[in-house]
Amino acid sequence: MKKGIHPEYRQVVFMDTNSGYKFMSGSTKTSNEIIEWEDGNAYPLIKVDVSSDTHPFYTGRQKFADSGGRAERFLKKYNMDKKD
Repeated sequence: MKKGIHPEYRQVVFMDTNSGYKFMSGSTKTSNEIIEWEDGNAYPLIKVDVSSDTHPFYTGRQKFADSGGRAERFLKKYNMDKKD
């Protein structure tokens, strides 16, 4: 492998924004957010909308019932008021 052309591979914490579920994995993704993990060390935090904790394929059921349409979820996610 050539030196200096590959991104840094490190441990990061992924957090499911729907359920709050967190897990650690190796990744080349970067983040400005840091979180203290169970081992007392600080790691970059990557927020994801869906993980194995909330995806129906892994859970076997729909975890969140109807929470509005796409537009309503977008407005709620980004804390925006609906304009009439």
